[in-house]
Amino acid sequence: MTDQRLLWWNRFRYTLYTPVYDWIVGSFQSKRKQSIEQLQARPEDPVLLIGAGTGLDLPFLLKFTDITAVDITPAMLRRLESRARQLELAVTTKVMDGARLEFEDASFRVVVLHLILAVMPDPRACLQEVVRVLEPGGEVVVFDKFLPDDRRAGPLRRVIDALARFLATSINRQTRSLLEDLELEVHRDEPVAWGGLFRILYLRKPRTGHL
Repeated sequence: MTDQRLLWWNRFRYTLYTPVYDWIVGSFQSKRKQSIEQLQARPEDPVLLIGAGTGLDLPFLLKFTDITAVDITPAMLRRLESRARQLELAVTTKVMDGARLEFEDASFRVVVLHLILAVMPDPRACLQEVVRVLEPGGEVVVFDKFLPDDRRAGPLRRVIDALARFLATSINRQTRSLLEDLELEVHRDEPVAWGGLFRILYLRKPRTGHL
């Protein structure tokens, strides 16, 4: 399946999942909070949520005053907008592919990538875009599913991954290959749930623009 067809499929299935999405992933709220608590940015620093979904990260971003949320699924963003109003939080929303961001270079101080890299057809393209729109010294927090870099997926895991990818997400992506040669420094990479399947990463873009 091509990336464009996968993008369409993601939009279609997540439109279907929207009414029950919070119920499916709501148990991870403490991990979202733990990830966001790593941020050292100031309240006025611009924050970008990629694959923002229904806005489950918003309760942990209340101190920030310049938040932009993008997602490919309009139904998800409508839920996010409703949540933002309930929280009295100003958020700019845009229907947008995280692998093709429509923002100027160095537009954001913070990028939040929660449960999205394992879903996207081309997560490396998304991370390349993150590097582009992130200002030097900017921060990235990631919470997602990864196969440890020192392991290879066995036959059973590959079968499970094929089923998982059809339904929603991959479980076999690895951080080393995703981040290789990108201008992002890994400051933290910690297993946090399900025997290490879920990990939290804290990344920074070097101030010099070079690793």
